[in-house]
This record gives sequence, structure tokens and C-alpha cells, in this order.
Amino acid sequence: MNNSVVSLLAAVLLSSAAYGVEDVDPALDEIINFRQYSEQFASAGQPTLEQFQVLADQGYERIVYIAFTNHPNALADEDQVVKGLGMEYMQVPVAFDNPLADDFYAFADSMQRNTDKKTLLHCQGNARATAFSFLYRVVYDDIPVAEAKADMNTVWQPNAVWRNFIFEVLGQNEVSPECAGCDWTPPAPRGQ
Repeated sequence: MNNSVVSLLAAVLLSSAAYGVEDVDPALDEIINFRQYSEQFASAGQPTLEQFQVLADQGYERIVYIAFTNHPNALADEDQVVKGLGMEYMQVPVAFDNPLADDFYAFADSMQRNTDKKTLLHCQGNARATAFSFLYRVVYDDIPVAEAKADMNTVWQPNAVWRNFIFEVLGQNEVSPECAGCDWTPPAPRGQ
């Protein structure tokens, strides 16, 4: 291999190592904002009916939905679809404009009951789910804040409501949100 190819490969490996998001099967990559954090844990936006079959085929055992079933993009009867594919289903409805620490702990408690279960956490676009993933990975998996924050930022920069929620849960777990390179400045409201 010539030096430019080696340098390119090294850059790619280093950049992917800087983030906890792993490479995924192309079929999973079709799911809205799909992010694979480990062999056992991923987050995403709303999967389609067909994509739930792909998840089952890929060995997912638990689906956790953290939005409301009346969302216009929600899959009707998702609970029955998931159960029909042999996976565990859990829903924790989280209001986008008012996430609660108890919502997060309900999700975390289910994850802690069986940490080996291959789990997809999803909402509609993967904003809520990446925030919950960030918290779970930092609080329970000891992932550095900077790494988990960089992964979350591949989907979104939390607004003030979600930043404050994240800070609240981190504070309850005696974890500082401060880290080198972490910018917690909420984005400007749309239209400004």
C-alpha cells in the first residue's frame, strides 16, 4: 500500500474510533438516523413495518419506544408487530417539550433488568432516543461524556429543554456535563 492509502485508512480508523457509533448492516442503516453504539444497544427514528422484520432478523430482542402512539408518523399497532416478531416491547411516552427524569429512569430500569438483551431505543427522529442513549451510556456504561456527546451530535444538538433535562439527570448521578470540546449551547430557535 502506498503512503496516501495508509494515511487515509488511518484517518478513517481514528475518526471512527473517536465516536462510539459503530458500522452497521446496510439494511439497518436505512432506518431513520440509526446509530449502533455497541453490539447490544442502538437508537433510531421510527422504523417501518419492514424494518422491524430486519431488526428481528438482526437479532434484536427488545424494542423501546419513547414517543406517543398518536404521533402522525407512529406505526399503528407497533406493539403487536414487535411482539409478533418475537421481541419484547416497551413504551415510555416522553413529551418532547417536557422530558422527565422519571421517564429516563423507567427506560434505564428496563435496560438494567437484562443488560444482555439486544435493544433498539427509538422515537420519531432519534432526538429523544439519542438523548436517552447519551444518558444511559454515560451513567450506566461509563462512556466518557465527550464520546457520548459527539455521538448524540451526529443526530442533533439538544435544545434548552433537553440540555436542562440532561444536566438534571447527570447531576442526580453526580456526573459533570463538562468535557473538552463539549458545546452545550442550544441551537437558535427556528426562524431566527
